[in-house]
Amino acid sequence: MYENEENLRPERAILCSVDTGEFDAEVSIEELRELAKTAGAEVVATVIQARPAPDAALFLGPGKLDEIKDFYQYDNIDVLIFDDELSPSQQRNIEKYTKFKVIDRTTLILDIFAQHAKSKEGKLQVELAQLQYMLPRLGGQGAELSRLGGGIGTRGPGESKLESDRRHIHRRIDAIKRELKDVEKRRNYQRTRRKKDGVQTVVIVGYTNAGKSTLMNHLTQAGVLAENKLFATLDPKSQALTLPSGREVMLIDTVGLVRRLPHNLVEAFKSTLEETASADVILNVCDASDPCSAEHLTVTRDLLLELGAGDRPTVNVMNKCDLIYNLNDVPTIGNTVYISALRGNGIEKLLRAIEDALPKDRERHTYLFPYNALKEANMVREDGKVYSEKYEDQGLLIDAECNIKYVNKLREFIHEDN
Repeated sequence: MYENEENLRPERAILCSVDTGEFDAEVSIEELRELAKTAGAEVVATVIQARPAPDAALFLGPGKLDEIKDFYQYDNIDVLIFDDELSPSQQRNIEKYTKFKVIDRTTLILDIFAQHAKSKEGKLQVELAQLQYMLPRLGGQGAELSRLGGGIGTRGPGESKLESDRRHIHRRIDAIKRELKDVEKRRNYQRTRRKKDGVQTVVIVGYTNAGKSTLMNHLTQAGVLAENKLFATLDPKSQALTLPSGREVMLIDTVGLVRRLPHNLVEAFKSTLEETASADVILNVCDASDPCSAEHLTVTRDLLLELGAGDRPTVNVMNKCDLIYNLNDVPTIGNTVYISALRGNGIEKLLRAIEDALPKDRERHTYLFPYNALKEANMVREDGKVYSEKYEDQGLLIDAECNIKYVNKLREFIHEDN
């Protein structure tokens, strides 16, 4: 968090952006400010230069970089943080030109993830993303890396790994991928097992700092860290949730999103994010008090489409509505519920909305299978969740919940509904 632990001084940063008109540069750099603060930096100034396109060599124009050097040369600036992804050559050129340490938006987000990953899986995912991102940036950076000496952008795999030869890093990447494959197999097995046992899943997604952890805690008393910071929690959590009807589902929290989430992170966390593709219901949680809430909903929806979860039943949860004067000003997309996770407002409506959105694809019945129809009984055993079995004189009595397609085939054996 600190450049020099002896001085106990946070790194002093200048945020830099080019406004090409492609997106709202002012809004984006404010988000970058929050990211920098989360990483432990003190933001001294922001610089936005309007240009048709970033400079190929220096991203900002040389004149603008001269202004930064001249104006802030006595302000003990430690780092320039750019609100975009820099090419390896741009990063090296800017560092040589300004003599400041230079990091980009992607490096900053990766650094925050490195701070907040707690589980073994989370740490592996972050390290993989960092190594894949930094591998093409190793060439010619020996001097720069030795000069940085810690601080934002150097957490995670560490200097020793970054200064190793490419072959060593490729081996490490391959090793991490193998470990994550094993994790993915276990996760897929758990999903399959949940489906077989009739456990339905509700997955929480949404923009970081929208209140997902607060909602998870309110619904399940999960004890998840809830802070007013971007990416305060990273590792996914799963907890049982009982709905008003007594129906029990598995509630799963996922990593938060931001604009232009680095592609390497999306890839590295795909096994976690893919929980959404198999979810029975998705809760798209959004901070209703944020002026950019409509864009946040769109960012999340676009990622769901990318993950193949665009067809999943979705409830848009507009959180922090206690901070809104007029709810008519809150943007909506589709099925929407207004809540305050902190105060508990609207939670009953949310629970009913979850229940209504759950697919009605399973039914529980008691079946009586004559002994000459045990093949049909095996269909129930293989697909469904069996609550009890009892051998009677007339045949096998099974109390089970299974997919509606099997129920329709087995209606002649239904003995008595629960």
